Amino acid sequence: MEVLRVFNNNVVLAREGAGREVILTGRGLGFQAKPGQKIDPAKVLRTFVPEDGRDPDTLGAMVAAIPPEHLLLAEQALEAGRAELSIPHSSVLSVALADHLSFAIKRLRQGIEFDYPLRAEVSHLYPAELRAARRILDHVNAALEAPLADDEAVAIALHLVNAGFATGDLSFTYQMTGVFTQLFEVLEQASGRPFDRDTVNAARFITHLRYFFVRAGSGKQLDEGAGKLRTAIKDSYPDAHATALKLQAVLELRLGEPLTDDEVTYLTLHVARLVDEDRT
Repeated sequence: MEVLRVFNNNVVLAREGAGREVILTGRGLGFQAKPGQKIDPAKVLRTFVPEDGRDPDTLGAMVAAIPPEHLLLAEQALEAGRAELSIPHSSVLSVALADHLSFAIKRLRQGIEFDYPLRAEVSHLYPAELRAARRILDHVNAALEAPLADDEAVAIALHLVNAGFATGDLSFTYQMTGVFTQLFEVLEQASGRPFDRDTVNAARFITHLRYFFVRAGSGKQLDEGAGKLRTAIKDSYPDAHATALKLQAVLELRLGEPLTDDEVTYLTLHVARLVDEDRT
């Protein structure tokens, strides 16, 4: 490996033999190092790989700004969270969580309180991620002299949700969460009653919507020409189809693009399942 850029005495951007750019950390790794210089692998403590087309320089600058002990704490905490949830092994997630924890610890020391307005939404929409986030927070707090507030689990859960998307932009997850909440409000208004979001079919619906956002963001909505299925579902569940059309209007308005007929068909199917489950 050879040095491409030095961020500080302990963090460098390097090129591996295969040509891949990676961020390396290690005590003194960047001290008096110059571009083109070979790197001693024995000095490398951690390797962070830019994923999903991330800019290596931006990720490297983030790593350099985070205290090494917080990077280690984030990685160890994520490992603890994997006992609760299948969390991807992602350099971007590790750095994002370390950056969040580092800022949260700094806020705590300065006596700055922060309110997370999405607390209820995260609890309803992402219960599995929230359970893992609480385990992660427990691990973090066990290592700190003064514990972080319980609400930090909300932010950690959103980072876990975000890790499942190629965009890597947390604002995408915030937008998606807001749309989910609006869709459930439309569902409840159309049905005249609240829905239990902890049911299996509610979880399936949320999962379907999460993948819909990924498809819509990449221009790959479902478009399989399922005309016969569409007709059958529409005829079998007319009320659910009417509700799905309302959801379609919300999604098209929020995303700024039309839904395919197949996407509306699957929305109808999920609405029908939710309504049937709620009645049993």
